[in-house]
Order: sequence, then structure tokens, then C-alpha cells
Amino acid sequence: MTAPARRVAAALGSVLLAGCHTVPAIPAPAPPPTLGGQQPAATPAPAATAPDLTPQQRLTTIATGIGPVPADSTTDLSFEYLHLQRWTRTSDAIRREDLRRWRHPDGSGREVTRRAPDVPGVDHQPTPEDRTLLTQAPPTTTRYRGDLHPYLPAPLPTAPAALAGLLAPPELAAEPAYPRILAWGVVGLAASQYLNQNERATTLHVLAAVPGIEYGGHTTDLAERAGIGFRLVADGSTTALVIDPATGELLAAQERIAGPRPGLFSSVLILQRGHSDADGVPPGPATTLR
Repeated sequence: MTAPARRVAAALGSVLLAGCHTVPAIPAPAPPPTLGGQQPAATPAPAATAPDLTPQQRLTTIATGIGPVPADSTTDLSFEYLHLQRWTRTSDAIRREDLRRWRHPDGSGREVTRRAPDVPGVDHQPTPEDRTLLTQAPPTTTRYRGDLHPYLPAPLPTAPAALAGLLAPPELAAEPAYPRILAWGVVGLAASQYLNQNERATTLHVLAAVPGIEYGGHTTDLAERAGIGFRLVADGSTTALVIDPATGELLAAQERIAGPRPGLFSSVLILQRGHSDADGVPPGPATTLR
């Protein structure tokens, strides 16, 4: 098992889930995941939202039609940059964090984090007020000298099956937890390192192979960005994804679990991704995910 797969499996195994079941291969369409969004998208990728397509066909259609983004032309700059906000379940609370990361290929770099007070209990739903608190929180800077590594080493496999094998152990393919491990492997990858146009397309093909993935229609995320929603119900949890159909970028993901202690397990907003020629200096606004 690869190191990322062990991390994902350990995180998913830390919560005891009830009601495990097998998800049908081609499920019926599901209600749109909102992830805190307010209004549906106006005109996202008509081909991918056409009627009578399976979720797999929709993801494949997006993958084959996505275009480049401005940051795809800046990969020669020294530092890879990511800005995200995340909500993570601890034993008895929800941790809220804003993270900005600059990473050099040699493993050096910097992370600037802002934390809002933890929310007691585990049934919190991320809100716009959370995001305001995160922008107001004092920053904490952590510097790295060679130990800031990507989720997977470059270059990533170009074959979806090969990438899937690195994101989730193939020997678990028959287990009820496998679909969520694979889906969150994709989330972990997108929330850890820069993915260029071809890599984004490959990850969409991986998502198309996730057993039981469902189409959720037009939706928005907590940052009010329009996208197309997909949903996965597996192993006692529900995962919602929001994808920009024009660029193939993952905008947001959230998992809520059932069982004895139902509620939020993890939620992430990927707000900006790109490259910078200086540690601590964010890229221009063109790299902010729309």
C-alpha cells in the first residue's frame, strides 16, 4: 500500500461507521449536493449536463472537454501555491482552518495557517460565518527545510487505472469502503498539489471509475462558485463533490457520516492554486478558482 493510501485508509478507519452496504454500479440521479451553496449554476457544460447520461459519461465528457487555466502556463516558477479552507472532525469537535502553502520541488517552503475556534460537537455544517472568522484569525507561519512533500511524487501516471492504484489499494476494491477511499484519494491529491490540465483530466477519469458515484446536477459551493455536483453514498457516509466543468478543477468536497455519531467528517474548499516565484508571495488573482 502506498503512503497516501495508508493515510487515507487510516483516516477513514478512525471513525466507526454503521450500515455498510454495496452501492449499485449505475445509480439513479441524486439531489444536488449544496456544500453550503445558495443558487444553482447558470450555464455549466451543456454536454455534461445533457439528459440520459450516466454519471460516468458525464465525468468522461468533462474530462475530454476541459481547457487550460492561467496557472497551467506558470509551472516553471519556483513555488507551487495552494490556498484552501477545511473543516475536520476531531474526537469531539470540528476544527476550522485556512491554509496557504508555498512548496518548492526540493521540499522547502512555507505554510500560513489561520484557525477559528473549534466548534464543539461533530454535527457542524460549514457556514459563510466560518469563512469570515478564518479571515480574521491571526496567522501562524511554519517553515520547511526539505520535508514539505506532495501527496504523490511527480510525474503522475497518465493512465487512470495506474493513478487509481496509487490513490487506493487495489486489493480493497471489493470492500464497502473502497469507493470513498478512492474518491477521497482524488480529493487529497487535488488539495495537496498542483494538477495541470492533463492531470485534472486523469483524475476525472478516476472519479468516473468510482463505484456508485452519482450525478447531482448544477450546484454551488460555500464560496458561491458554480459547478456540477457529484455524490457518493458508501460505507455509511455521503460524499459531495463540486467540479468546475470548464477547467476540471475540484472546487469543494465534503463528507458526512452516519452511525452512532453522525455528522461532518471532512470538508474542503480549494480557493486558489498556481505558482509563484517567491516564497510567501501569492500568485496573481487570475489563479483564484472561479
